[in-house]
Amino acid sequence: MDLREITEKDEYDKHVTHVIQSWQWGEFRKSLGLPLLRFGIYENDKLVTAFQLTLHKIPFTNFNVGYLPKGPFPDKKLKTALEIIGKKHNCAFIKIEPDIEASSVKGQGLSIDNKFKTSPKPLFTKYNFVLDLTPSLDELLKNMHQKTRYNIRLAEKKGVKVEIREDDEAFNIYLDLYFETTKRQNYHGHNREYHAQVWETLKKEKTAKIAIAFFESEPLTAWMLLNFKDTLYYPYGGSLPKHRELMHSNLVAWEAIKYGKKLNLKYFDMWGALGPNADPKDPWYGFHRFKQGYGARHVEYLGTFDLIFNYPIYLLFTFIDKLTPLKLFLLKLLEKLQISQLSLRGTK
Repeated sequence: MDLREITEKDEYDKHVTHVIQSWQWGEFRKSLGLPLLRFGIYENDKLVTAFQLTLHKIPFTNFNVGYLPKGPFPDKKLKTALEIIGKKHNCAFIKIEPDIEASSVKGQGLSIDNKFKTSPKPLFTKYNFVLDLTPSLDELLKNMHQKTRYNIRLAEKKGVKVEIREDDEAFNIYLDLYFETTKRQNYHGHNREYHAQVWETLKKEKTAKIAIAFFESEPLTAWMLLNFKDTLYYPYGGSLPKHRELMHSNLVAWEAIKYGKKLNLKYFDMWGALGPNADPKDPWYGFHRFKQGYGARHVEYLGTFDLIFNYPIYLLFTFIDKLTPLKLFLLKLLEKLQISQLSLRGTK
C-alpha cells in the first residue's frame, strides 16, 4: 500500500468529488481545532485516490473516532489505507459515507469490502435531490412541479426580491434566520462558531455566498450556498414564519438555480432527502416535498459504514446512542464532532 500524506492543494482537489472533501473544507475543519488528516493512495507513483478525515476524541477514553464523509468507494484499497490510519491514531472505529450513488455501482463488478459494516448511525442522509443545471431556464421551469412554478411567479409578482451576497452583513442576517428556525422547529443545529468558520474560510476562496429574500426591506429567508468544481450546494438555511403566503423560499431556490447557471455549474445539490415513497407524516416531509418540486433527480447513495478496530468501545458507543436518558450526552458529543444529526434541514 503506497499511502502518503498530501500537502499540495491543486493535486488533492482534482481527485475529490464533494465540497465536504475539498481542501478548503478541510481548512475549515482545522480552524475548529479538529485534527485533520489528508491522504492519497498512489499506484506507480501516480495519485489515484484522495481523501481527508477528521479525528474526534471519545470522552472518558483514550480512543478516537475517525470520520470520512463524502469520500471514495469503500473497496479493499480504502480499507487497507484506513486500517493503517486507524491503528496509528488509536481509532475505535472510522465512519465513512461515500459520495457514491448506489446505481453507479450496479453492473460494474465493484464490491464493498466486507470489513466495512453497515452503520446503525448515519450522519448524512442516504438520499438526496440533485438538479441538472444544464437545460435552459425555460426548460428548468417546465420540469418543475406546477405548484412550484406558480409559487415562484407569485413571489415575483408580490414584490419579493432576492439578493445573492458575500458581505458579512448578509451572513449575520442568515445566522439570525438560521437560529430562529432551529429554535422554532426544535432541532439540534450547528453552533455559531461552526457557521462563522465555514463562512470565513470558504468566502476567502470565493466559494460561499448568502442568498436572501427580502419583502419591503425585511429579510424573510436566507440560504448559505457553496460551490465546488461543477456543483452548487445548499447545505443550510433559515426563515421567518411570517409572510408564508409570499412563497419567498421558493424564489430563493429559483434564484440559487439561476446563480448556479451563471457560474456555468452543472448540478445543484440540495444536501438531503427522504427515501422513496416518503411518508407525509414524517417530520422532514415538508423539506423533502419542497426540494422535490424543482424537478431534481432523486439520488440514493451507498450509505454509511463503520470500519471497526475496537469492538467493546464501538458497541458501548452504539449502545449509548440508543438510550433515551443519555441522548444529551450524545448531542454534546456530536456538537464536539461538529456533525449534524440530519442533513435534511433547510427552509421551505
